[in-house]
This record gives sequence, C-alpha cells and structure tokens, in this order.
Amino acid sequence: MWALIIDLRSDTVTRPTSVMRQAMAVAEVGDDVYGEDPTVRQLEQRAADLTGQEAGLFVPSGTMGNLVAAMTHLHPGDELFAEAEAHILYYEQGGCARVAGAMPHPISGTAGRFSGDDLRRQVRPADLHFPHPGLVALENTHNRSGGEVWTVAETADVLAVAKELGLATHLDGARLFNAATALGVPAAQLAAGFDSVSICLSKGLGAPVGSVLAGSRDFIARARRNRKVVGGGMRQAGILAAAGLAALTDAVAGLAEDHRHAARLAEGLSRLPGLQVAAVRQRTNMVMVDVAAPAGLWVRQLKEADVLINAVGPNRLRLVTHLDVSGPDVERTLGVFAQLAPEAAQWS
Repeated sequence: MWALIIDLRSDTVTRPTSVMRQAMAVAEVGDDVYGEDPTVRQLEQRAADLTGQEAGLFVPSGTMGNLVAAMTHLHPGDELFAEAEAHILYYEQGGCARVAGAMPHPISGTAGRFSGDDLRRQVRPADLHFPHPGLVALENTHNRSGGEVWTVAETADVLAVAKELGLATHLDGARLFNAATALGVPAAQLAAGFDSVSICLSKGLGAPVGSVLAGSRDFIARARRNRKVVGGGMRQAGILAAAGLAALTDAVAGLAEDHRHAARLAEGLSRLPGLQVAAVRQRTNMVMVDVAAPAGLWVRQLKEADVLINAVGPNRLRLVTHLDVSGPDVERTLGVFAQLAPEAAQWS
C-alpha cells in the first residue's frame, strides 16, 4: 500500500537513491571528532567550494547548523535579527535563545524578505540599556512564504547595511540550491558576502541526513567547538557524508524538475473551486493553497486517498515536490483535489 502513497508533506521525506546507498556502503571512514574521516572532509570542502567559502562543518541537521552559527557569531544577550517567520525564529524551538543566549529580534517582512532600510530602522543606537546588535540571518528560499527566493540584489542590499552597522551575517540556505536553480545563478553568487552559510543535504537533494555549515577557516574552527558542546560531534560519519557528496554531485540538476512539478500543481489547483493558490514571484518546489474549509479536514480527506500534505495554518495547505514525486503523481494529486473540491464547501 505504501508504494502507492504520494507524500507531499515536505522534501524531507525523500529516500536515498541507489547511487547514495552504494556510496554509503563503500565510504572510507575514520573518527570525525579526531578529524580523521576523509569522506566527511571531502564533503565539507565540496560544500564550502559550492558556497564560495573557505571551509565547512558537517552537522546532523539544518537546525543545528543555524544554532552553531548563532553560538559562534554571538555572545549571550546579543540581538539576532531575522524575518519574523524565518525558520531560525519560527521552527527551531527558540534554540538560539535557549542555547546561544541570543535575543531574537523579528523583522516584519514581505513574503519572507526585508530591505536594508528595514534592517537599519530596527537596529537601535549604542546605549547601555539596549542589547548589542550582533547578527542578521536571511533564509533563502523562505519556507513560510512558499519557497520564495531572495535575489542577488535584495541580498546585497541587506548585506551592505549589515556591514555598515557592524553586524555579522548568516545565510540559512537550507534550500539554497532551489533558489540558485530558480534564478539560474550559482549558489556561491547567492551566498557571496555572508560570514556563514548553511546548506541542507536531506531536503530536495535527497540525502538521508545532514547539513553543512560553511565560513572562513577561523569561523569553522570555532564552530567545531560549538558543534561538540551541543552533541553534534560524530564518529565514523563518512557513511552519511558519502550520501551528501552524491547529493551534491547528482541531485542538484533534478531540482528544476521539482520546480516544474510544483508549477503544474499550482496551475491545476488554481482552476478548482474554493482553492486559492498563493502567488509567488518565482516558483520553486512549494505550493501554498488557501481553502475555505478547515485545512485539517483537507489533510484527512486527502490522506484517505493516499495523498499526504501538511496544513500550515487554519486554512492553508502546503504541498512540496521533491525527487520522489513524479509527473504522474502530480496528475493523480490534482485528480484527488478535483474530486474533493465540490464537496469541501459542505465540510464543517
């Protein structure tokens, strides 16, 4: 039965490909805490090169990557600026406050973005009554906004103001390669100018686990200590790193197809009664759909038809395409929605 299920809840549900499994089986390994795992070292440098940074650090998750970045950039009590619904503030249990001691400073944005002037207005003058402004974090693509993309120019605008104000900068690039694919630019161009960058291997790229935090050699040396203190030091992690290397080698090119599948979903769903597809400037691999009936009812009805999605608000659905979603899966999903849409007006 499970082979027939279409899982559009997230791109985190991907399963490792046969190429990844083979790479994991033959990976050369060592003790990574001692710096002796050659496959981990290869992955870290590959990720650093792709993001235009000097060095990288393999971590178990994107959440840990963001947390370690905050711990490395900030002192307890420093302010962390981010868009109000950015992942680092919205989905990480307040870890930057709980563990790094950072004071979150949300910035109200538009579709996950804000300008350099918005940042300047939020940074208070030096005064012993105020926390020290320490770090600004951007998320590209922006999850809560349906995979919206920050352009190179928009990013550069914020980075220029951050530099002017003496703030460190971090890019939560969990889906950075989706942004790069959508814009047709190298990931390194979107990451240029940041003091640190995190990329996720286990979302659209399909690896079973892991992210890489990248930055200068000095930053990564300090980050390695912080990874250890939060329990992120792994041993023979080359088995996992091998899948990440395969993902960076083979899976990036497949993201364009994921985007085409999401565009087809958006187009098909927009034609159905009672559904309003949220507009985006640049479609990546997410589709947000506003519905009149409670989103939870839609989730349950779709599950009965073997289509899994998430509710991300009382009346908002999210569908995410990935390498395990095919063209026929998209068409079958649209068919299920078409069957349910006329009935949804009667749900309560």
